[in-house]
Amino acid sequence: MSLITSTIGQGLLWGILGLGLYLTFRILNIADMTVEGTFPFGAAICVSAIVHGVNPVLATILSFIAGMVTGAISGLLYTKGKIPVLLAGILTMTGIYSVNLHVLGKANVGLLNNQTLFNSKFLTDLPDGFSSVVVGLLFAILLVILVAIFLNTDLGQSFIATGDNEKMARSLGINTDNMKILGLMISNGLIGLSGGLIAQNSGYADVNMGIGTIVIGLAAIIISEVAYRDISLTARLVAVVVGSILYRFVLLIVLQLGFSTNDFKLLSAIILAICLMLPLLEKKFHLRKAIKKGTDRP
Repeated sequence: MSLITSTIGQGLLWGILGLGLYLTFRILNIADMTVEGTFPFGAAICVSAIVHGVNPVLATILSFIAGMVTGAISGLLYTKGKIPVLLAGILTMTGIYSVNLHVLGKANVGLLNNQTLFNSKFLTDLPDGFSSVVVGLLFAILLVILVAIFLNTDLGQSFIATGDNEKMARSLGINTDNMKILGLMISNGLIGLSGGLIAQNSGYADVNMGIGTIVIGLAAIIISEVAYRDISLTARLVAVVVGSILYRFVLLIVLQLGFSTNDFKLLSAIILAICLMLPLLEKKFHLRKAIKKGTDRP
């Protein structure tokens, strides 16, 4: 039971990263590599703040602000510096690595004997694993509601229009550069927040903990799209979080089959590749079925 609850809790916390990535990857149609720098940066800021006596709630908010800063940097490099978005993200991600070392003071900092959101007095009586479910569920619900409200405002609709058709949005008087910067800031803010929460749940921050995070976020998005097809945008946000939980269960099942934890990243990449190919394989299957049905007719 503790293993299952822990998996659900991890899925909820990683689902926040999926929400952030969804804003850029699907709505803005931007491949943002800043993710792998933002995630450990949010974790580093949060853990460093807690170690220095900052309240965990404030430290968590700081992780969100830290993520917004990295998103703003990538956005400015992309829109004002005219650097391709992929390269802009890589540049920001590379630079943040050194910043993380300065923030933490070393490669890895633990939270042993420090107060976090997950060991607060309100959650101490819960069984093992349930604290991550409670905290993850609270944050997931709150953020899905806030993002859904934002996307249904005039500003949010301008943001969506920029991703759908940038030329048309510009012709309607929308400043698409500002929309891209805003999107990258909100997206990376959520990713930094996810990093801060997961660092608190794991009990440490590491400068290398961002490696492969984009794969986890994309897996949540793709699995949600495969499992839930024709749904509204608000329902899609919920589906991304559900997709993150399903992804964690897939990994749990694979690891329970006897695979080594050293293969975790490889398994993640393989699972994502399979999920990405599913729509194509399904289309080919239906096409062959239709062809066979046509040839079977007298």
